[in-house]
Amino acid sequence: MNFRTIILIIIVAAIAALAALNWPTLAAPTLISLGITSVQAPLGVIMLALTILLGVFFLAYVLSLHGSVLLETRRHAKEMAAQRELADKAEASRFTELRAFLEGQHRNGHEALLARIDTLESRLAARAQESDNTTAAYVGQLEDQLRQRGTSMVQPAAPVRVDPTLRP
Repeated sequence: MNFRTIILIIIVAAIAALAALNWPTLAAPTLISLGITSVQAPLGVIMLALTILLGVFFLAYVLSLHGSVLLETRRHAKEMAAQRELADKAEASRFTELRAFLEGQHRNGHEALLARIDTLESRLAARAQESDNTTAAYVGQLEDQLRQRGTSMVQPAAPVRVDPTLRP
């Protein structure tokens, strides 16, 4: 129990004890003025009844206040759950967009890499073809020189010309 509840219980117990110990005095009839008329009634009992009525009204007020706070808390909890759900959906959407972006970047990077490999492959094939042509030209020139030497024993050898467009 909290401190306020203990204080309230002590006050109610004190009022009940005073009423019980002084019941004959509270129940003694007295002349009571109601403003426009006067009545003979026990003033203590009337005051005790008004105190109990005031306590009941305060209790009803506290319970209604507590109930409205509970309803408001429940409404806020529902709103928070809805907001949390929206945030989760937004986060999932961002993850989906990020994944699509990364896949697109990967795909574009992969396509660019394949294009570059194709370019390098065609360059390498051209270079190999060039090398084959150069080698064939050298072999052809060597064959020509050997043939000319074979016939040069009979005739003087002609100077060998190298094609300047061919590169080693």
